[in-house]
Amino acid sequence: MKNKPVYAIDSVDHALHLAQVLQQEGTLRVTDAAERLGVSVSTAHRLLAMLVYRDFAAQRPDRTYTAGPVLRPAQRSEAPVALLRRVSTPHLNALVDRVQESANLMILAGMEVRFIATVECARILRVGERAGRVLPAHLASGGKAILAALPPNHVRALYEDVDGIDLPKLRRELTLVRKRGFAINDQLTEAGLTALGVAVRGPSGAPEAAISLAIPTARFDRHQLPTWVAAMTAAATRIESDLTGRS
Repeated sequence: MKNKPVYAIDSVDHALHLAQVLQQEGTLRVTDAAERLGVSVSTAHRLLAMLVYRDFAAQRPDRTYTAGPVLRPAQRSEAPVALLRRVSTPHLNALVDRVQESANLMILAGMEVRFIATVECARILRVGERAGRVLPAHLASGGKAILAALPPNHVRALYEDVDGIDLPKLRRELTLVRKRGFAINDQLTEAGLTALGVAVRGPSGAPEAAISLAIPTARFDRHQLPTWVAAMTAAATRIESDLTGRS
């Protein structure tokens, strides 16, 4: 039998309750959420907005809410997440200080990438927190960087006979990523956002993760690519060195 904690935090309890309802019961209107919790509509709206921000919920075009990516069953990843986050954080901070754009660390989980760390830049127009978010690997810049570093038979096993995936086209794109040394996601996953991705290899040489630079498309300048990619590659190399040192 579970007893409510003596010092319960109502706002946390309300948010978790809404997440549970979304996962188990499907779509929810703001008024429904307010009624379920016994709170005002404005409070329910703020709670749902926070769940959307953290990807526990998603708002549909009809303004109802549904379970977000975090509440979906996730593919298991063998990546050492805690170690990757700990090792990469200072290098992501240094990267952001150098280029003044937000940076992320992500890992491959099945056919998706999961963001496990974000460092935001200080500019007013910037790409915000992405930690916890899940995106299709073949669209995300970091996902493409990881896939390009995998053996071709691994990629084929992942995507062969998957609806909506043109495997020959994906192979050609991954070949180009390997040749360039970086991947681009130009508004494939979010309008107004362009991202660059570089793989991070573990001590065995296999890709453990990827770092991405997330740039508002309005500020994206292809003449800056050499500078951005050089800074990302240097950060990835330092992360790889630290991973090797701690293995």
